[in-house]
Amino acid sequence: MSVVVFVEPDDELSLQALTLAQELGDVRAVGIDGPYAPAAWAAAIAGAAEGADAIVAAGSDRGNELLAHVAARLDQPFAANVAAVDGDVVTRVRWGGSLLEEARIHGSPRILTVAPHTQPAAAPMEVARLTAGDDAVRVLETVSESSGGVSLRDAKVVVSGGRGVGSAEGFDIIEELAGLLGGAVGCSRVVTSAGWRPHTDQVGQTGTKISADLYVACGISGATQHVAGAKGAKKILAINSDPEAPILASADYAVIGDLHQIVPAISAELRRIRGLP
Repeated sequence: MSVVVFVEPDDELSLQALTLAQELGDVRAVGIDGPYAPAAWAAAIAGAAEGADAIVAAGSDRGNELLAHVAARLDQPFAANVAAVDGDVVTRVRWGGSLLEEARIHGSPRILTVAPHTQPAAAPMEVARLTAGDDAVRVLETVSESSGGVSLRDAKVVVSGGRGVGSAEGFDIIEELAGLLGGAVGCSRVVTSAGWRPHTDQVGQTGTKISADLYVACGISGATQHVAGAKGAKKILAINSDPEAPILASADYAVIGDLHQIVPAISAELRRIRGLP
């Protein structure tokens, strides 16, 4: 089977998609230069995949959007967030990981994205660079993200707050702990809905999917969509006053108590160990 896989530079999820693609057959990895333009990029990928049996990309926001455009252009079905392939049957991750669906995908080429964190990362391979056509957008201005710290996607440690933090001002202790750990500050969807933090800080299925070494969830109940964004973390520490909070089912470690006492206590101990004021 001939497989074309879309790979983005320095992207862990692309390397995970490459692993599944290599299981399907002979792989040709492609990337695209220039500013992101879904319609133009889809045209370039569809052209590069002429005669291929499958087109694969990471199940990221961009990967899902891009292959949806490719599928529409080629008038073929599209399977998103696939965890396994057996012939023409795909296993898809649904509802934030709470449900696995088996579906039969028809047509050629098969078009699919790979569910994040369901495959190990493959070794990087040579990537053929494509050029988007006349549909490409022109960049008139570049505005940097307002955050001056570590991004959620790249952070090794993420400290997040939920409804239990209580207010925008309550995030001062979250920011302090994240700073001491060299990490990024995250939050749950209810926090962004309340206007306490910007959407760029949201961890979840509709926010950022993280792959941190440590995720500290403070006052977060653990809704399915939030857990879907955090499950890529290697270790999860939950701090919650509710011993029945759903987040505890996904946590490796848990501290039951008032986060307004526990989080400052952790920060104070870190300062003491490091000899900081």
